[in-house]
Amino acid sequence: MTDSSPRYSPLNDIHVSLGASFTDFAGWQMPVSYGSDLAEHHAVRTAAGIFDISHMAEIAVTGPDAAAFLDFALAGKLSAIAPMQAKYSLLLNDEGGIIDDLVVYSTGASEASGTGGATSGTSGGAEYLVVANAGNRFAVVPALLERAASFDVTVTDRSDEVSLIAVQGPVSRAILEATAGLEISEGHTALADLKYYWSTEASFAGSTVFIGRTGYTGEDGFELYVDVADAAALWSALVTAGAPLGLVPAGLASRDTLRLEAGMPLYGHELGLDTFPVQAGLGRVVALTKDGDFVGRTAIEQGPDATARRLVGLTTEGRRAGRADYPVFTADAADGAEPVGIITSGALSPTLGYPIAMAYVDPDVLDANTPLTIDVRGTRIPATVVPLPFYKKEAK
Repeated sequence: MTDSSPRYSPLNDIHVSLGASFTDFAGWQMPVSYGSDLAEHHAVRTAAGIFDISHMAEIAVTGPDAAAFLDFALAGKLSAIAPMQAKYSLLLNDEGGIIDDLVVYSTGASEASGTGGATSGTSGGAEYLVVANAGNRFAVVPALLERAASFDVTVTDRSDEVSLIAVQGPVSRAILEATAGLEISEGHTALADLKYYWSTEASFAGSTVFIGRTGYTGEDGFELYVDVADAAALWSALVTAGAPLGLVPAGLASRDTLRLEAGMPLYGHELGLDTFPVQAGLGRVVALTKDGDFVGRTAIEQGPDATARRLVGLTTEGRRAGRADYPVFTADAADGAEPVGIITSGALSPTLGYPIAMAYVDPDVLDANTPLTIDVRGTRIPATVVPLPFYKKEAK
């Protein structure tokens, strides 16, 4: 993509009318907050927030070889997921580095003419929806197209046709169920019966809405894929239904602190081309037991060097949080000592009330309760290694 002009969400006019502050994210002008990112964070933990994530990339994969192709192209065994099930996976390079982390939905078998709606394909056979990070769209799509060369499969970038709205929080299901005009399609799973990382289909304003029960906040929630033309009407209907239940618009700032509390990695911070999945705690995502080859398999089997750093959680006392790229030292490190790690993400946790961070550290300081220090603008702040995630929602 050579055009450097900023891109705008189909919901941009709504965000402007709500007084949103904007930030550049992967070339998109996206709302960072609507006033108080702290209030938006707390709303998601206690009631619900609605996020515009239309900058994400959606790629349809269809055809007789779709399942076999994804097993080759991605690290996971996508052929094993049932129709309407979703799976978190990784797109690796030959060296085992992470090009992107993805969510893949099996949307079942498609007719030769396509099924319509936000996930429709153009060829017969199996059908999948690959959801990639906005900043990696133009790395993911070419990689998939290149890997598709020896398969009977069609890879179609549908990102510009699809808008994506997330509703996250304890009352998110009640909001969707109360949304006027949003009706689960006949023969599809009711929201009350929809399990985590499964999907269903609904109708709204005469169009198909694909709904996944996934999320990036550590709370219950749904992601709604809708045609761009219907996005504003669906957003407004969700807000109308959710306002009495505590729903608020939420921007990227609160989304970041929510995912950090939940220990969820962010590409460009915890994940990258120089990161093996096992270093990020994602070794389980790689299906080494699946039949056949997949891109990056040889490198993954060899694994990273024994001295490679691993991802851990860190907590500190007080109010000063470690931020990305701050160095980490042993607790007794003298001035001039070499760091034993580096912060990838950090913030004062709105939910927990103390600073938290994720960091890559040397293997000999990985263990929980290991005392370390973070260099916060020249001051060494005591820190402690803790398991991830920092926050888990209460089981019901």
